Amino acid sequence: METYSPKQIASILKVSTTTLRRYEEQDLIPDVPRTKSNHRLYTSIHVQAFITIRALLKGYDIPVVYEVMRIIKDANFEKALWLVNEQQFHIQVEKQRVEEILTKIKDSNFTEYKNMKLKEFMSIGEVAKIAGVNSSAIRYWENEGLIHSERNNENGYRVFSIPQLRKILVIRSLRKTVYYIENMKKLLNDLDTQNYGRIEHSFQLALEKLNNQLLFQMKGIAEVMKYINFYE
Repeated sequence: METYSPKQIASILKVSTTTLRRYEEQDLIPDVPRTKSNHRLYTSIHVQAFITIRALLKGYDIPVVYEVMRIIKDANFEKALWLVNEQQFHIQVEKQRVEEILTKIKDSNFTEYKNMKLKEFMSIGEVAKIAGVNSSAIRYWENEGLIHSERNNENGYRVFSIPQLRKILVIRSLRKTVYYIENMKKLLNDLDTQNYGRIEHSFQLALEKLNNQLLFQMKGIAEVMKYINFYE
């Protein structure tokens, strides 16, 4: 049986030996045998485990990757595969949502979203539900000057107009691809001035990122299948 030292694997994967130890400490890989002098002796299954982790991290969030690797270690392969497939489903839903929002914001009236008749003014809870975000996120965006609310004359609560809801939907869709507040403000200004060409370009970049993430996820799943084969 061929064995590898931590330095050899670190060199192959272009990571530090500290990173390898962290994965081991997080219980993501099979138990590692030791020499009489207590040095680690990694085998082919450990190499594939590390390769799988690195591949999955390109397409999945860290908590998901860690959970998948622990589930595989417990030999619950079906559960692990369902989990990674669930994440792919989320990517598809997000892609459809981005495409839908792009279509809707081009509708200057924006009188309907998701088959819901919108009121002229809506509470923070209502716009949060429509946009699929937390109310705290909306408050943060307001504090950053990206959106603004008015106040209900009767109770003093925040209320948001349809144009502000449109901005919230844009922020929600592009927040992972537009990293700077000032850049987002420019995009929202384009929305106000109906400069849909630049808005559409930003949405296309968001869709491209989702497509790339899906590709990385598929490559990660390919490594997962190779890893599972070591257990069979």
